[in-house]
Amino acid sequence: QVQLVESGGGLVQAGGSLRLSCAASGRTFSGNNMGWFRQAPGKEREFVAAITWSGGSTYYADSVKGRFTISRDNAKNTVYLQMNSLKPEDTAVYYCAAKEPKYNIRSSYLSEYDNWGQGTQVTVAS
Repeated sequence: QVQLVESGGGLVQAGGSLRLSCAASGRTFSGNNMGWFRQAPGKEREFVAAITWSGGSTYYADSVKGRFTISRDNAKNTVYLQMNSLKPEDTAVYYCAAKEPKYNIRSSYLSEYDNWGQGTQVTVAS
């Protein structure tokens, strides 16, 4: 098991930036592919971004491509989501999740992720 704790959410004006962090403990963090998801009120949880265990490859949802950047620091057991040019439609609870490296990061199936954080709220005001 990998325990995941997100932080860094908050209230920001449209056009602003936030950096989310996800601290991991437990099972070897560096061996997992990691993803960020989000869930807005009344909507299904959706994929945002993913990164391979090495950090060598990343993948993004079209809605955030060019604005968000996922990265990781395996020495710190942390994965990040830098969010720039935020829009009101980015408002959601953001979750990080871990999955085994056998699963391709371009696959956004929630069921492939076997460890989830509790989420952090991001609110973008217009």
